[in-house]
Amino acid sequence: MTAIPKVLTIAGSDSGGGAGIQADLKTLTSLNVYGSSVLTSLTSQNTLGVDAIHNVPTDFVQKQLDAVLSDIGTDAIKTGMLASGAIVQAVVDTLKKYNHDKLVVDPVMISTSGSKLLAEDAVQTCIDSLLPITLVLTPNVPEAEVLLGMSSGSIKTLDDMRTAAKKLADLGPRNVLVKGGHLPVERNGEKYVVDVLYEKKTGEYHEIENPYRDTKDTHGTGCTLSAAIAAGLAQGNDVVMAVKKATIYIQDAINASHASIGKGAGPVNHLHNIHLRPYACKSYVQALKESLPDGVWDEFIDHPFVRGMADGTLPRESFIFYIKQDYLYLQHYARSAALAAYKSPDIDMAARNAKIVLHIQHEMQMHLKYCESWGISKEDILATPESVYNVAYTRYVLDKGATGDQLDLQVAMAPCLLGYGEIGVKLYNDPNTKREGNPYWTWIKNYAEDDFQDAVRNGKALLEELAIHHVSTSPSRFKETCEIFEQATRLEIKFWEMGLHRK
Repeated sequence: MTAIPKVLTIAGSDSGGGAGIQADLKTLTSLNVYGSSVLTSLTSQNTLGVDAIHNVPTDFVQKQLDAVLSDIGTDAIKTGMLASGAIVQAVVDTLKKYNHDKLVVDPVMISTSGSKLLAEDAVQTCIDSLLPITLVLTPNVPEAEVLLGMSSGSIKTLDDMRTAAKKLADLGPRNVLVKGGHLPVERNGEKYVVDVLYEKKTGEYHEIENPYRDTKDTHGTGCTLSAAIAAGLAQGNDVVMAVKKATIYIQDAINASHASIGKGAGPVNHLHNIHLRPYACKSYVQALKESLPDGVWDEFIDHPFVRGMADGTLPRESFIFYIKQDYLYLQHYARSAALAAYKSPDIDMAARNAKIVLHIQHEMQMHLKYCESWGISKEDILATPESVYNVAYTRYVLDKGATGDQLDLQVAMAPCLLGYGEIGVKLYNDPNTKREGNPYWTWIKNYAEDDFQDAVRNGKALLEELAIHHVSTSPSRFKETCEIFEQATRLEIKFWEMGLHRK
């Protein structure tokens, strides 16, 4: 089994969920990276600001670090809010002990809402102890000015950002990303954000440009970007590629930001790149049935034709008409299963569909024996013209198989298999179903027996397997198959109508 990449985030908690540890873990999860965490501080905050901070005791921060790194380990580490000089030093001392070199440092000092998150003494400790072991430093413009001891507003241009990046690299970081969100650049009448990445080893500058979006909903952008960079490093990307991927991720997260959350600076959407399974928390088969309009499935399995078989009152002529048409139907159902075998991508799936053909052949032999007990010969059945309802249903199924993929075909076939299996068990177990003297009791027993129920279970398993490959992350594809299922279910209802009214 391939090991999932791991990232450890060392940061504060944001009770509002938009920044800090919460933002980091959401980001890592959405990028398919396992996230572990060490809490440095608890903040009471929302989109309007921070109203209280409670720092975690330094020795407990160290215990958390040892607990994670001694057991789970990590492929990359990011730091966010470190709160105090003592916590910064404890983090540095512990990381040196475990010798991890992929460290991303987001020098969190001021929140989006303007609250101070780093003590004065901690800034110098960061410069003296943390920056020398840093692989990637990710300050915004105000943070770069603080780290360099510059007055606010000193960095005004792209050239200033380049100069600041190099000066920061001289303090120890091997790579410095100065983020340009505070200094949008206008080009050809459009505003852009330009982030400057400086590689100390090569002396190269990389300018990463993205459209600027004028929005207040940027809470947690720094945390999210640094977490995404750490995720890229953990996945094996080099620094430049990890940074480029992360800037795309954060840009998309901003564009999909949650404007409806809170009254102030809302959070970005960390989960913008996750496509939820359209049938989450349920099986695909259950989701298909639940997608039907209210009452349609019940109309199928509790049709007057079915109830007439249950209590033995169904007119004999209706059942004879139905059983003849059902034999003809099964011939086309077998052709559909054979088509599914042809459309199978490998021999195993082809064999599973071939077994369905053989099961249908067995079912048809039961039909013939059953018909004989009603005085109907095979010749009588084959001489029977197909009802237009039969033609409509069977050709619909075959058409879905011919024009669609295997899932389309299996879904079109599914109401028959699922419905008859459900009807057989339901009537068999219903104490109100007439047994003695009921001419249809043998039919009911046939569909309740293990042989047919095994076929139902196998059919369900095949549908679930196909759904994983074809619809598990596509709402539009799921909707298409639901429409096929509904049409086939309605055609099943019409099949009962055909038998009941003998037309």
